[in-house]
Amino acid sequence: MNVSRRGSAPSRLREDRDEAPRRRRAGARAKPRRSRAVSLGLGLYKGLVILSALIVAAYIGLQLMSKTPEQAAPPQQGGQGPDQETVLPAGDGSQEPEEAPLVRRDYVYNILLAGTDAEGYRTDVMMVLCYDTVEQTVGVVSVPRDTITRRDSGNVKLVYGSGGVEQRVEDISHMLGIPIDYYIQVNLQGFITLVDYLGGVELDIPLDMNYDDPTPGQDLHIHFTKGTHLLSGQEAMEAVRYRHDNADSPNYEANQWYSDVQRTQLQQQLLTNLAKKVLSWDSLPKLTGFVEIFNENVETDLSLNEMLWFAQKALGLDPSTGVETQTLEGRGDAYYQGQAWCFELDPDKTVETVNRLINPYDRDLTLEDMDLLPADSYYFSY
Repeated sequence: MNVSRRGSAPSRLREDRDEAPRRRRAGARAKPRRSRAVSLGLGLYKGLVILSALIVAAYIGLQLMSKTPEQAAPPQQGGQGPDQETVLPAGDGSQEPEEAPLVRRDYVYNILLAGTDAEGYRTDVMMVLCYDTVEQTVGVVSVPRDTITRRDSGNVKLVYGSGGVEQRVEDISHMLGIPIDYYIQVNLQGFITLVDYLGGVELDIPLDMNYDDPTPGQDLHIHFTKGTHLLSGQEAMEAVRYRHDNADSPNYEANQWYSDVQRTQLQQQLLTNLAKKVLSWDSLPKLTGFVEIFNENVETDLSLNEMLWFAQKALGLDPSTGVETQTLEGRGDAYYQGQAWCFELDPDKTVETVNRLINPYDRDLTLEDMDLLPADSYYFSY
């Protein structure tokens, strides 16, 4: 028994000595187990790093692909452009300039936003958008479609005449004395598709509307009550095309003087509300759809690289505070060269509106810089 005890002790010691290195080696290889919260945090951190890298890469790619748009030259007015000094005799017989030359402000662009009518060949909606990409402000001025325009022949109303949207660019540029750098023209179907794609748009309708025109090509059925409505694309198109009730409508007399100015104000409201939805973060996942709608329904002289440049700048624009709209004021009962119901722009109010919202120069414009035509007479005398 004693031998057995003596023999067992050394055996246990050897076993302990052999086991110790194994335990040490095993201990050296073992790692502490992370909690689920720590693992989740590290995974989130890695995801944010990857997302940040992708955003930086996309931004750099956008920078490389975008191209700074060019600015158009000032329009010429009857042989003397507004960029030339007007020299008049001073009281002492000397010559002095009346106005300083017009100089474009850097990175301030004028773009004509245009919409075609149901037939697709008349530019029915015309708005000049001035985007100051430095100050991040946008001014939008609507030009009534029946505005008196200088024409050698044919209809003097702005909406009519050959040349399409390019001619409207030239007409408005000469009329208001401002350069228009680019145009974006949307057809009626594109407008309807965009509104539907955004889930509708809110519009504050100023009066009860009741009008039906079953004529092929028009097929208008406009029935709205006064107030704010969430409208589909078709409904929004109908609301902004409304002019008056049918003659047998009980509100015909009250609504027949719904003016072109009121109509363009409704269009501006619609444009502003659409812009807010397009530029919201909720619309980022819809970018591919915007591109498809744009390609199918929009005509523009902006290149893809120039559009990318504007898109990049627009990320810093707040539509709720940085956008202001206005319609050019005047009289819609004017006669000019034998044509009735023309729209005569109010000279003083036009100068004020243009200077406040869409003047891309470093000084104010004057009436001498513009080409505003006075009416021959008026339907009403007041």
